[in-house]
Amino acid sequence: MLQGLIFDVDGTLADTEEIHRLAFNQTFTDFGLDWNWNPDLYEELLVTSGGKERITQYAKAFEPERAATPDFSDFVRRLHNQKTALYAEMLTSGHIRLRPGVERLLHAARSAGLTLGIATSSAWSNAKALLDNNLGRNWQSWFAAIETSDTVTEKKPAPAVYQAVLDRLRLAPKHCIAIEDTENGLAAARAAGLATVITTHRFTRNRRFMGAALVLDGLGEPDQPMTVTRGSIKRPYVDLAFLERVLADYKDVGSSTYWEQQLLVLA
Repeated sequence: MLQGLIFDVDGTLADTEEIHRLAFNQTFTDFGLDWNWNPDLYEELLVTSGGKERITQYAKAFEPERAATPDFSDFVRRLHNQKTALYAEMLTSGHIRLRPGVERLLHAARSAGLTLGIATSSAWSNAKALLDNNLGRNWQSWFAAIETSDTVTEKKPAPAVYQAVLDRLRLAPKHCIAIEDTENGLAAARAAGLATVITTHRFTRNRRFMGAALVLDGLGEPDQPMTVTRGSIKRPYVDLAFLERVLADYKDVGSSTYWEQQLLVLA
């Protein structure tokens, strides 16, 4: 039944959101701005998908005069371009590793002949910098579809990026699972008809994730067991057999109240 896995990137494949936050703040300093996004504020800003969109949202809320200037869009573009370059440098120098279980699950899926896709609202350069450093230079051949903000401009929670991936994979949503980390990502995947597994981190662990097939604090490893925050499971980590069961037991991907009606119990 399970034929494809579709992964988000930031926060899902690797815990990169703190690096993004630091890169934003350094860029603001470099531009002579007194802006500072602390962790609590950044958690709120993550409700908006896309770096340029977060900058715009913040400026409209805290510096509306600047946001109203004729060249504001160009200013945001320059800010974001420098932030993206700085983020790539920070990834390379710090070598941010993939979250536990991600590489294991990717290899297992490839060995089983599953089709893999990436659906992210981040830039292609961000995904490339992360995966070049962790999976080697041929990682792009692992994925039959890679859609980013460079190819799909409509950001999550719109389903466009997932629909584009599904079109390229030529798979029906009922045969795929999305793996995400944010409410926007969940909304986008569900709107595209996908059962969605959420892996939370420090910036999203307090969210409700209504309608998710399962909510975990990661994919886990045999020696690094995950914690299930919505649902019940007796295994310490996610494997393909487990995902097959998730897909089979997920009754109504379109219902935001499904999880309020019953828990998904995996023996």
